[in-house]
Amino acid sequence: MNRFALTFVAAMMLGVPAFAGPQYVDGTGYAVSGYDVVAYRDLEQVPIGQSQPEAVRGRADITAEYNGATWAFASEENRAKFLENPAYYAPQYDGHCAYGVSKGGKVPGNPNLWRIVDDKLYLNITDVVVGFWEEDVPGNINLAEGNWPEIEPADASTSVIPKFTSAGPIQN
Repeated sequence: MNRFALTFVAAMMLGVPAFAGPQYVDGTGYAVSGYDVVAYRDLEQVPIGQSQPEAVRGRADITAEYNGATWAFASEENRAKFLENPAYYAPQYDGHCAYGVSKGGKVPGNPNLWRIVDDKLYLNITDVVVGFWEEDVPGNINLAEGNWPEIEPADASTSVIPKFTSAGPIQN
């Protein structure tokens, strides 16, 4: 019986993503500052070292709830896609800066500083941090994956994203 319990616990740990707390929500009241996380998949990703295209703002009248947060979308179609598989579209580390998590902390992620790696969305906090993160993306993801389960929800920063101003989703 004990062997079965240990096998079950191990299987559950491998099959369920680690969450170190709720989705990061800034002063806009929305996850990812009200930007449409599904729309990232349609943006042309540029090579490392170049600035990504600006993210697409969602609309205040097209929203969904997931991981303790309200998410905004640019279209009903994008909301429907998100609701089919929200974990696929949501940014890694509950929207916190990927490089920050690789260093063992939680700071906000900027929705305009993004990259999709191995079909997962990652955010970073500043242009300078993006440079550090891009020096070794696989290594930094590996470090972040190891750190993430150990970061306590209370360790999250309540600071705002530097050089980023968002009024949230487009009001309709």
